[in-house]
Amino acid sequence: MNALVAAGTLKASPLRQLVAATSVGLVGGAMLLDLCYEEDSQAEVDMNVVMTADGGLIETQAAAEKGSFSRAQLNELVDLAEVGLKEIFAAQRAVLGV
Repeated sequence: MNALVAAGTLKASPLRQLVAATSVGLVGGAMLLDLCYEEDSQAEVDMNVVMTADGGLIETQAAAEKGSFSRAQLNELVDLAEVGLKEIFAAQRAVLGV
């Protein structure tokens, strides 16, 4: 996009926000980031989080597979997702040069 702006093809970059997604879950009593299939299939809670780089939530989807989970655990899962997503945003910025 920067090349298109530099070439005059675009007046400005259409990029407004970086967006990324990850999974988190409660597996064997531990909070885990980026669940693999085995972890997901054994999770007491699994959750997907889609977020913008400024911390805005686009989508959250969580399911308690075995019982229920607390509001505090929900907040911890979102916080853990944000930690991982910040790493993804850093990688996106490096590749995009933004």
